[in-house]
Amino acid sequence: PREDKEGLVPGGEVAKVLGVVPGTATTMVRTLAEAGLAHHEPWNGVRLTDNGRKLALRILRRHRMVELFLVKVMSIDWADVHDEAEELEHVVSEKLVARMEEMLEHPKVDLHGDPIPDSSGEVVERQLQPLSDCAAGGDYLVGRVSHGDEAFLSFIEQNGLSPGQRIFVVERNEMTGILSLKTDAQDSLPLALAMAAKIEVEHG
Repeated sequence: PREDKEGLVPGGEVAKVLGVVPGTATTMVRTLAEAGLAHHEPWNGVRLTDNGRKLALRILRRHRMVELFLVKVMSIDWADVHDEAEELEHVVSEKLVARMEEMLEHPKVDLHGDPIPDSSGEVVERQLQPLSDCAAGGDYLVGRVSHGDEAFLSFIEQNGLSPGQRIFVVERNEMTGILSLKTDAQDSLPLALAMAAKIEVEHG
C-alpha cells in the first residue's frame, strides 16, 4: 500500500488491498490499534507498531514458506496453494516452519519471487524492474511475478517465465505493444506489454 511521508497508509488504500469496504477496514484497524499492533490516526491513516510489524513478518514468513513447501515438496499446483497455506499458517509451529526451511535449503523468495523474511524478520531487498520497461537485446533473470488467476500462473509456468528462470528480449515493438522473448521453454514467445508489466526482472 502507498504510504505518506510519515509512514501512514490511508484507510482507503487498506480497504482496497484487502478487498473490503472502508467501514470494514476501519473496524479492523481499530481492533489492531486496541491490541497495540497499529497506530491509527483517524482521517489520516494507519501504520504498524514495532510489535505489529514483527507479528506481520512472522505470519508472512509462515505463509510464504508453507506455500513453497506445499508446491516443492508435496507437488500441489501453485495456482491452488494460496488457500491451503492460509489455513496452515495459523497452526504450524515455529519449529515446523524451521524444518520446512531446512528441507527447502533456506530459500530467500517464495513461488512468486516475493521475499521470505528470515527467522529474525530480516528481508532481502532486490532491485527489480518491470519486463515491460526492458529494451531489446537484454538478458534478464525473472525475479517476481504478480499474483494472478490460474490461467495466468499456468501460462507463466509453461512458458519459462517463473522466478529464477532466464529470458532474452529479442525484439520490442512499440507499434503493436508486443515483446518477443526467448526462454528456456520457448524459442520465440510473443508477450503483450500489459502482461509483461506483471513480471519483474533483474539483469542476468
